[in-house]
Amino acid sequence: MASAIEAATAKPQLGAGLAQGVETLSGNEQVTFTLYVKMVLPLDGYVFWVNASLLTDSALYNASQYNKLLYDNYPEGVPARQLVAQGSFHVNQEIHQLAERTTVYNHVIFTSLQEIQDFNLVNPQFLYIANYDGYKYAFSRRENFYKQADLYHYRGDTLYSIMNTQVIDSMTGFDTTSVIVSNSLPIWLSLNQFFPMYPSYLVEQNLPPVYASVDINPTTAIQDFPLLDPNSNPFQLTKDIVKIELFGVRNQEALNFVQYILDYSRNTDNIGLMNMPIMQDEKVTQPEMGIIAQKKTITFEVSYYQTTVNDIARKLIEHAFITITPHNSLP
Repeated sequence: MASAIEAATAKPQLGAGLAQGVETLSGNEQVTFTLYVKMVLPLDGYVFWVNASLLTDSALYNASQYNKLLYDNYPEGVPARQLVAQGSFHVNQEIHQLAERTTVYNHVIFTSLQEIQDFNLVNPQFLYIANYDGYKYAFSRRENFYKQADLYHYRGDTLYSIMNTQVIDSMTGFDTTSVIVSNSLPIWLSLNQFFPMYPSYLVEQNLPPVYASVDINPTTAIQDFPLLDPNSNPFQLTKDIVKIELFGVRNQEALNFVQYILDYSRNTDNIGLMNMPIMQDEKVTQPEMGIIAQKKTITFEVSYYQTTVNDIARKLIEHAFITITPHNSLP
């Protein structure tokens, strides 16, 4: 286990006093953070975080898109599977009673005596999660840093109860062979000849163009009642409204993408077009620089059979590679 606690260094006068206060409030508490590795299900783009203790060093190394950066920062070539930091937890709880669940949201600020360099060094393929008082915490931002105070505040939330399925601490029973979504998303993710396609809300962090995101809402039935194929799989004609958002493309490439979708529909009959899709220009601004992004959107209304989605998903499974190499035993 690596330690994020650095040797004591001279702090500013204000910082020294505040550090004593943090130590008193926390009782010199140390918090352990566990490394998790991002795994994307190739069928439909769903994201899972796998406990790094389940993986070999080579799997961790291969999971990084920035292997040289990791090698420069870590002599062993991979980040520590665990690290320890000294600081204090401030927890704010809210109870939300919703139609489908009642849940407690724990919002936390972790005040650390030192900057936790490991949070900055790892790339979006890795995530450190703290296990504190029976809850899992991850941090989305660092805020309110004052040099004279010399304290570091990390803000985040507990793992929501409905997200427990996405954090994997045991590969036993974990299914990588069946689709999660019930719509035509696997079809659209396979249409990546021009640029990568991502599910909406699951685009990689700070991803530079060119890429596209796929948002599907709603899904409706065209066929009144589903039929069953010889294997008892549902066979129903369905309709999706699919919004594609593209970044970094120019007019000619955008029109070529539309023709690509039209040709796919005509040549495969996996999806049928039910509207006249037209490319739209969008405005996303950055006022600090007086610029707008190269963003376009296009909406398709498509029909398809749910069994077609299953068949395409199986083909994606056959051609997908997941860089997960489990340990025979935990370290």
